[in-house]
Amino acid sequence: MTTTTPAQARTGAAAANGAERPAANPTQLQRPAFLLNAPFSYRTEVANNIWMEELDEAERVPDARKAMTQFLELYGFLAGDALVYLLPTPRTEGLQDLVFTANLGIVLEHLPEKNTVVVSNYASEPRRGETAVGVPFFESMGYRTFVPETWFEGEAELKHLHDNVYVGGYGQRSQRETYEWMEREFDMTVVKLAAADRYLYHLDCTVFPITREQTLVCTEMYEEDEIAELERHTEIVDVSADVCYAGICNSVRLHNTILNASHIHDLKVGTEDYQSELAKNRVLEDIAGNLAFELSLINLSEYHKGGALLSCMVMHLNRYSYAFQLI
Repeated sequence: MTTTTPAQARTGAAAANGAERPAANPTQLQRPAFLLNAPFSYRTEVANNIWMEELDEAERVPDARKAMTQFLELYGFLAGDALVYLLPTPRTEGLQDLVFTANLGIVLEHLPEKNTVVVSNYASEPRRGETAVGVPFFESMGYRTFVPETWFEGEAELKHLHDNVYVGGYGQRSQRETYEWMEREFDMTVVKLAAADRYLYHLDCTVFPITREQTLVCTEMYEEDEIAELERHTEIVDVSADVCYAGICNSVRLHNTILNASHIHDLKVGTEDYQSELAKNRVLEDIAGNLAFELSLINLSEYHKGGALLSCMVMHLNRYSYAFQLI
């Protein structure tokens, strides 16, 4: 004879009635969820990356109205089929990069409670005030928050592959010791890749997990032993440095759609910049088509002035889109 406990009986009754335990936070939701920040504090006075340094001060001043219009296009696309939280902007001064929420931290997808966020400890001086914005925000929603003692710049540096396996970039904005601490603290495996190229200074410039099985990687940027270790955990789709400079890996997946930034219609046909952007778009179209994805391109040219692309502006609160195989 089988004995049913009261807890099992309650669970069974709930299932029979079509009910389930309600989500306590967006990470637990059975729908994609993201965190964005409207560009109220977006500025470019401090050039804190090589892309910004190569623009003179006048060139890199963003058009505030255009920046908001472009942000709202991204927000509207995501919100059409996902829950999109907006990170509050507590002040408009001193938070010039708050709009780039991918650097704010990472939700640890593999933990069963789905309520843990590692908030960034910034190496970049003008970004250090963001930690004090992120911690209370996540705690107000019931998340456990942790801030490492070593440098770490969030999801832009650390990508979830599957199960408890992640890939992390270090060397310029994050430290290898951060991932060693995370492995000990959160029972996870981090494949560590050393970033050396000044233009590709975050991991999301060279690595994009497109499915749970396949990952876009610029293999020429890493050592053979690093790539061999990564290949133990994912099937690598190799992409060139040229298309990485144009932002092919700075993409976001929403269900069966890959989102990427492209300002190709702002560029003059036949110029070097136009040809570079066109080549990136065509490669991404081919990859998306081969894996049964659609591709959507959004113009985010005002954010190029801050050295950023689409993935920089989106923090995953869950990775629900990755729960499904398309082919």
